[in-house]
Amino acid sequence: MDELTEACGSSPRLLCETVFDWTGSGTAAKWAGWLVEGPLRILLILVAAWLINRYGRKAVSKFSDRLAEVENTEDIEEGDPNDEGPFRRSFQRLNRLRERKARAAQRAETLGAVLRSLLSGVVWTIAGTLILSELGINLAPLIASAGVVGLAIGFGAQSVVRDFLAGMFVLIEDHYGVGDYIDAGEASGTVELVSLRATRMRDASGVLWIVPNGEIKRVGNYSQLYSQTRMQFEVAYDTDIDMASDVIKGVLDEVWRENRQDATVIEEPVVLGIDAFGDNAVVIAAVVKTDPSEQWAVAREIRSRIKKEFDKHGIEIPFPQRTVWVRSEDGSTAAAFEA
Repeated sequence: MDELTEACGSSPRLLCETVFDWTGSGTAAKWAGWLVEGPLRILLILVAAWLINRYGRKAVSKFSDRLAEVENTEDIEEGDPNDEGPFRRSFQRLNRLRERKARAAQRAETLGAVLRSLLSGVVWTIAGTLILSELGINLAPLIASAGVVGLAIGFGAQSVVRDFLAGMFVLIEDHYGVGDYIDAGEASGTVELVSLRATRMRDASGVLWIVPNGEIKRVGNYSQLYSQTRMQFEVAYDTDIDMASDVIKGVLDEVWRENRQDATVIEEPVVLGIDAFGDNAVVIAAVVKTDPSEQWAVAREIRSRIKKEFDKHGIEIPFPQRTVWVRSEDGSTAAAFEA
């Protein structure tokens, strides 16, 4: 028994013990373990790691494909037969759907590539550790050294890890994507690149902002799925409000029905009515729903047409006024001036 323990260890494996029983030789049993059982176990570890990595990467790919799926029914609707150019409106809806699918596919591919690389790294690291153990290498000092190094790197790279984790959630939950106009706190602009490390955006002045994902505490997306602009129109107090509202509604509907390529209104605009009584004007509010990031172009087009229609109908757009009353020495009112 002592010779068996010396040759095969305190927990002899099946092949080593079988060879020892057949030959009665501890040397033969030991060599059988080294030449046959050891390589066989290493081969099994490699095969198992390859299979886990292969099918794990397939599972990640399926997950990313499901993440890229977009519900078609959300954007496709029946066209209004009374609209001008109904086919054009339908094509615009299809184009929006294609853009969303392309964006989702890009996001899913980026995330899938990261997860596949992470999975492969973990699987082969574990396999390498098991193989070293099979070769009889003492892993305790190696693991201890790796732990110390990992701890030091962890303290020094906390911000990097935070940025990568935040970037993964940005991609998974689709907070924003390339082409969206976002407000990220101190920086705002059109997104040009979203990576796991940082987000690049360019503001209206052309300044390129590079913001680490971990520093974005909250974000406002002006462009996801659709945009909306709330417009206010000021008219003089002596204006017929019903007439002014009809003129505004006519202009909004005109822009809506035109289906402009660069300023698309996707739903019938709504005139809300009187929004406030200002110092010099009555404020009429309206809401216009547009394609993503086109709210500013739509608002500019509407303001241009509103000015022309107000001039045509004699509707005054007031400016700040001040009335000055001048009194004579005896206290009577002498004259009034408006400025």
